[in-house]
Amino acid sequence: MKNYYSILGVTPDSSDAEIKAAYRRLARKFHPDVNPSGAQMFKDISEAYETLSDPKKRLRYDTINGFFKSANREEKQHTSPKQAQSEYKKQTSAENETKVEFSKKINDIFEEFAKPKNKKEKLSSKNGEDIYEEISVPMKDAVRGTKRVVNVVHTTQCPRCKGRKFINGSACPLCKGSGEHSEHRKITVKIPKNVKNNTKLRVTGEGNPGENGGKNGDLYLKIKIEPNSRMQFEGSNVIYNVPVTPFEAVLGGNISIPAFEGNLSLKIPPKTHSGQKFRLSRQGLKQNGKNGDMIVVVHIEIPSSLSDDEIRLYEKLRKLSQENIRENLLNE
Repeated sequence: MKNYYSILGVTPDSSDAEIKAAYRRLARKFHPDVNPSGAQMFKDISEAYETLSDPKKRLRYDTINGFFKSANREEKQHTSPKQAQSEYKKQTSAENETKVEFSKKINDIFEEFAKPKNKKEKLSSKNGEDIYEEISVPMKDAVRGTKRVVNVVHTTQCPRCKGRKFINGSACPLCKGSGEHSEHRKITVKIPKNVKNNTKLRVTGEGNPGENGGKNGDLYLKIKIEPNSRMQFEGSNVIYNVPVTPFEAVLGGNISIPAFEGNLSLKIPPKTHSGQKFRLSRQGLKQNGKNGDMIVVVHIEIPSSLSDDEIRLYEKLRKLSQENIRENLLNE
């Protein structure tokens, strides 16, 4: 059996604080990351500390190996023969008491093993920690509302090493020395209508689980609205950049615009200019019981594909056109 006290450089009289301080000092010195040749020593140090830092394990180790605290920790002074004889009688009496103490502790150990195991020790409860995640949603889903499946990582104390990271001086094989156990879970979350950018949603009880009867933490989701090249929000108003063809801009008329709750109809006047704005009342976001507006900004765009007939018509239009629209640019 290894002498754990010698390994840590302490004695059976050492306090828990002294043992802990010795372990920290040696662990820093012989950790494999610092001292590659000290792996075995680091393993022995961890094994010794795991036993001596636990009161029950230390008692069992001391009893089996015959380690007991001294009756007198002070150094002996020079004594006369008469004092020595008196001291001898005291030591003999102390040894007899030690033997009785040894027998009692042996009986305590056997009684501990004989106790029924169906009664669990009462441990203090601990609430689980909250989890913070970020989720991105398209602009249309932010307005309409939707459901999203979120992959959440729940982290708990390693059930094997109980967060100590080491077992018998080696890294825990279950958590690989992290002291934690992670589990992935998929949770369906409801995104409400008209949610704002950077809004935080709270999902109660979906954080890390509590320990010993403690409450689960909560899940907090930060909503990030994905940018849209055609649309942006200004408060409760929606700025919507809508393309129109050259003939729609020249001739005017009703155009159909895809919107959140279906298509909207917008009437534009003849000779509409690119960049001209039109307001659709109450077609924006609903906030605080009120609907904002939709501001439509029209942009004249040429279709990506044109037929031969369309090109011939544009050629005819070029011949008919007489105005130079760039003539007065420097005077504007």
